[in-house]
Amino acid sequence: MQGTVDGFSYGLVTPLVAYLMACLGGALGLRCTTRSMLVSHSWRPGWLALGSAAIGSGIWTMHFIAMMGFSVQETPIHYDKPITFASLGVAILMVGIGIFIVGYKGASGTALFTGGTITGLGIASMHYLGMAGMRLNGKLEYNTFTVAASVVIAVAAATAALWAAGQIRGFLWSVGASLVMGLAVSGMHYTGMAALSVHLHGTTNVPAGDSPAALLAPMLIGPLTFLLLAGAVVMFDPLMVMGKPEWSPAQKKPGIPAHMVRHTGRRPTTRPRRRPDRPGSRTPQRW
Repeated sequence: MQGTVDGFSYGLVTPLVAYLMACLGGALGLRCTTRSMLVSHSWRPGWLALGSAAIGSGIWTMHFIAMMGFSVQETPIHYDKPITFASLGVAILMVGIGIFIVGYKGASGTALFTGGTITGLGIASMHYLGMAGMRLNGKLEYNTFTVAASVVIAVAAATAALWAAGQIRGFLWSVGASLVMGLAVSGMHYTGMAALSVHLHGTTNVPAGDSPAALLAPMLIGPLTFLLLAGAVVMFDPLMVMGKPEWSPAQKKPGIPAHMVRHTGRRPTTRPRRRPDRPGSRTPQRW
């Protein structure tokens, strides 16, 4: 028997809030990644780690806020707590690997492709691992083609976001990039949900695990608090907002620096040499 799946039990409330959480996590993560490229190597790991945690927490929060609006009419849905926590860890870890690659190798070429692929696979892994933590009186089945499309969307979104982190310096441009990233992550989520179908077992047993209200609501407090704290770090760091480096590297060019040579268009005039005074008194004598 096929279950009746509804991904919008609360209407547009959960999709909109989920989208805002994805945008918030993306904005903080992108700004932290950009900031890491403007500082010395000693501070770079800290900013990259903060950016990884922000993006991972943002997409994880987005996923489970959206899942609070998911229901199957014929059976209640519960969640396995260890697997749900593991999905958060996978998101932060794999996003962190991709961000560190781009943070140290640059947002171009092989490094961008590798980092974007790993980050996108981390987003997709978080999604489907979180789905694997669902407990209901049925079996989850996925359409292979639609799942592949959701993974491609995740990889493309992650690659574009990491490219933006390396190229964009202005605050407004970063906001625009985070809005696009939030849209792509939300699109990946609902594309993956469109691939889902539930085959019911026909039993009325209560599934194991915790209900969404008992598990997801308390678990969301931690990531939300972290995102607020990360947002405070961004707000109180003027270099994060302005996108200006702390120092500008000196240009290493051979020869005399240009600012030390004056070009007047005339031949330099030579001053006549001063004849040395005769030994003796410096004041002239009268005869």
